[in-house]
Amino acid sequence: MVFKKNITCKYQNREKMNQKSDFKTTISEGYSSKGESIILGGAILNGEAIADAFVKIPLKTLNRHGLIAGATGTGKTKTIQVLSEQLSSKGIPVLMMDIKGDFSGIAMPGEEKSFITERHQKINIPFSPSSYPVELLSLSDQSGVRLRATISEFGPVLFSRILDLNDTQAGVVSVIFKYCDDNQMPLLDLKDIKKIINYITEEGKEEIANAYGKISTATTGTILRKIIELEQQGADLFFGEKSFEIDDLMRIDETGKGYINIIRLNDIQDKPKLFSTFMLSLLAEIYQQMPEKGDSEQPELILFIDEAHLIFNEASKALLDQIETIVKLIRSKGIGIYFITQNPMDFPSGVLAKLGLKIQHALRAFTANDRKSIKQTADNYPSSEFYNTEELLTSLGIGEALVTALNEKGIPTPLAATMMRAPTSRMDVLTESEIQAINSKSKLVKKYSELIDRESAYELLTQKINAANEQATQAATEAKEEKTSSGPSTTEVVTKSVLKVVTSATFIRGAFGILSKLFKK
Repeated sequence: MVFKKNITCKYQNREKMNQKSDFKTTISEGYSSKGESIILGGAILNGEAIADAFVKIPLKTLNRHGLIAGATGTGKTKTIQVLSEQLSSKGIPVLMMDIKGDFSGIAMPGEEKSFITERHQKINIPFSPSSYPVELLSLSDQSGVRLRATISEFGPVLFSRILDLNDTQAGVVSVIFKYCDDNQMPLLDLKDIKKIINYITEEGKEEIANAYGKISTATTGTILRKIIELEQQGADLFFGEKSFEIDDLMRIDETGKGYINIIRLNDIQDKPKLFSTFMLSLLAEIYQQMPEKGDSEQPELILFIDEAHLIFNEASKALLDQIETIVKLIRSKGIGIYFITQNPMDFPSGVLAKLGLKIQHALRAFTANDRKSIKQTADNYPSSEFYNTEELLTSLGIGEALVTALNEKGIPTPLAATMMRAPTSRMDVLTESEIQAINSKSKLVKKYSELIDRESAYELLTQKINAANEQATQAATEAKEEKTSSGPSTTEVVTKSVLKVVTSATFIRGAFGILSKLFKK
């Protein structure tokens, strides 16, 4: 009996070893690349990290976009930090939208602790603390490089979609832009477009009707209310000059590392309209300005959009269509977009289908809806002979994730439960003094700190209205003087005639005669 049990154990051990060998071969072949790549971590089988089974992502495929998802506290933030570090080390600039204020520590070297040493020994990846070049950017009054764009740069179509206007209202916005173009009136900020809307509704109504057709005051009123709603979320700080130049996101430092540009958005996370406005304008600007790259060896820029569900939850269908179109087309410019959220089901299917790299941290199954969502998530990943994906999604540890990507031929890689490598930079935020030190050395802070308020539609229309009012006042004065100099008016003649009759002696005598007769009676 003991002999039989020993044979069974040996058979099971041999089977395990064979499975481990097959698994390592599958991962090594599936994640191999001829060109340069970045290493996310080591593959896991049956809860054990397999040494030298590296999960590598080819630089060539990083413009195919990606998704990083998982429940709160499962390690998404650290995964983004690792990816940003790896990209920077390869000379690829990064733009990171930091909603919660978690990423600024990437500017300082990390600290090797016992749990980090142990983790890296398991996956056989060396650990060396390092810092990375960082620029801190802001849409608001926070310190850092100020990001701005003009209304004109948005154009009528994009501006209408951000305001969620119908076709009629969007047509009026197009007329407004056309009128300003025809009359050399720059639309720079919100006060410009509010002024032109007031003008075409009041003083310039007849001028607009003659040149472009009649415009309903109800329509202009709706557009104005939508603009005020956007303004209340802080968009007045975003629209204006000096406009941010996209080239300033593509910088490399003197050591060959790509700059990690962190947009500090922690003070506007409750303003989704402003967030989506900025994101869409940025993507549109990058797409318009960047030249076609085709299938280059590495991307020009990688964008990380944290809490991406804020965009999709608040976006209209027109805005979603615009985002989907840009995501589809922008990769040919060498730009990769990576969305970060808790649940991948937050994304429109059209966007989800275009994401090449998927990093899925653990999900939690507290309700029936959670379990349904987990099943749907599992169905979005390649089937695997080594994993039960649905079960694995709820059993992954902190800093572990399911990974699948595209290889250099565009073929999905095998599903790999991965022990992610630790960030080599600080896993905490910068202090205020450290933030000030970075900003004081920044060339971009100096470049964009000046707020320019040059002559634009607001000033030109104000001058036009004032000139029209002065002309009207002068014309009224001249008309009055002309009437005075040309003699008495008909009213004046009649009044004088009546007074003459009333005060004549004949009239007075007649009146007294009538009164005398009345008193005698």
